[in-house]
Amino acid sequence: MAEIELTQDEANALIAIEKYRADNNRYLFPGQGENLTISLHSADKRKHFLLDISRGRIDLRKGKYQNRAHQVIVLVRLDFGGAPHRNPDDEEIPCPHLHIYKEGYGHKWAIPVPTSHFTDINDRWKMFEDFIQYCNITEPPFIEKGLFI
Repeated sequence: MAEIELTQDEANALIAIEKYRADNNRYLFPGQGENLTISLHSADKRKHFLLDISRGRIDLRKGKYQNRAHQVIVLVRLDFGGAPHRNPDDEEIPCPHLHIYKEGYGHKWAIPVPTSHFTDINDRWKMFEDFIQYCNITEPPFIEKGLFI
């Protein structure tokens, strides 16, 4: 399968576009070792996105929140509770860190979590809410917090 590449302008436009839940289903925030993928769409329903939530199997502090376009292109991913990330330029970025699509690198480049958008990196639920806003999901899916977030 050929790899899909976006220009930086295309990726930035997809990140910035308002995203809406595709249904009114209620979802339970994933527990230990679980994953959840939820469909989203643009206001005109012509563009489709996925919201992924993954939790670590052993360490509950480990996980990721991810927003994808075209099924396979990671636009934004927030990794937390895991190992540092080494960028292609050999710079090490501590965890938590944010991957934002970068032309020529896809999601292989990470930055420190911007504290201007993520107000409490120790609260997983607050990080999720901030991630929703960061990805411009203006009508988020209904997700119940659960006991062990």
